[in-house]
Amino acid sequence: NKNIQSLNPTKGFKGLKTKNQHIPPPKLKRQVTTMSKLSLPILRLQNSTTTNAISTHLSQNPHFLKLSQHELKLTQQRDDEDGQKLIQGIELAISKNVLLRLPATPHYEPVYVDGKTPCDVAKEIIGKCRGVGDEGSGGGGVIVLCGLSGTGKGTTVSQLKSDLSGSGERGVVCWSNGNIFRSVTLLSTTWCEKEGKPLEDALSPGQLSSFMDMLSFVRIGGKWDTIISGLGFDNERVSLIQNTLLKSPQVSKNIPTVAKETQGEVVKFAADAIGKMTAEEEGLVVLLEGRSPTVDYVVTDNRFELRLKDESVIGTRRAAQRLMGGVTKKVGDGAEDVEALLMEELEMMVNEIGED
Repeated sequence: NKNIQSLNPTKGFKGLKTKNQHIPPPKLKRQVTTMSKLSLPILRLQNSTTTNAISTHLSQNPHFLKLSQHELKLTQQRDDEDGQKLIQGIELAISKNVLLRLPATPHYEPVYVDGKTPCDVAKEIIGKCRGVGDEGSGGGGVIVLCGLSGTGKGTTVSQLKSDLSGSGERGVVCWSNGNIFRSVTLLSTTWCEKEGKPLEDALSPGQLSSFMDMLSFVRIGGKWDTIISGLGFDNERVSLIQNTLLKSPQVSKNIPTVAKETQGEVVKFAADAIGKMTAEEEGLVVLLEGRSPTVDYVVTDNRFELRLKDESVIGTRRAAQRLMGGVTKKVGDGAEDVEALLMEELEMMVNEIGED
């Protein structure tokens, strides 16, 4: 500290002696960064800055460490279960001749995200892409992103879209299979209502094939969209019903059952749609994230897997996200004691998990 040292450049921090007194060295003030204290403005950001502030604030708290370990365990269990279900779904599709077995598993370039910002990760991925550079290059293609829950796939896709689209001169599309699963579920449940039959009957290979024939992927007004035609739906654009009809109770409660039986059909539809987009629109970049069994069938040279050398970060991040959501619900419009609410929410969550 130059200000302190200038008081006594020859004796450093030992203090200055005068005729009548001994002057002690000035005390160094604790430096407080925006990350060391959780405040209301930081909470309202609702992003990685918020979760980093929570994690930093509670880094030595035994209750937070317990919650983090619990969340890591749950996340790993869910990932293992989901992975097995996806593999079973692909095997089912192969047995139905919906998909062909791949001759070899595609290679995914590992990208370690420990200690990196979304900007850092996106920059690294773009630098490794073949044929897809920054905005100025104009190159198009498909970028596939895989990784376990908590490695930041969604955040990285958002950053990639921002970096690659730049000023908007190049089109960038984020593809999700979610709406396709929901569209098939909508058709399945609608058919059951019309025919008075159980959902199991709608999931026969022949019936599912007819539902997939009712879906098409076209470009309308310069934008790509999935169209539903059949069972009373007249060229219904999925983009217009994705937040209404496709999220109705009729669809939401049945989608797990339908998705289990339609992995192959949806994977094939997605691969065909992505291939169509990149073939017909020069320079278009398609960003696709998911688990490897579902995206292996998409043709691309640009495949990346986000990894963490320290997987405990996944639990810490998830615990911080849960606390962020819980505290946000309790905060009003006034000046709240955010840290007190945080401790209250943490205690409640730890009590819920009990002995883990």
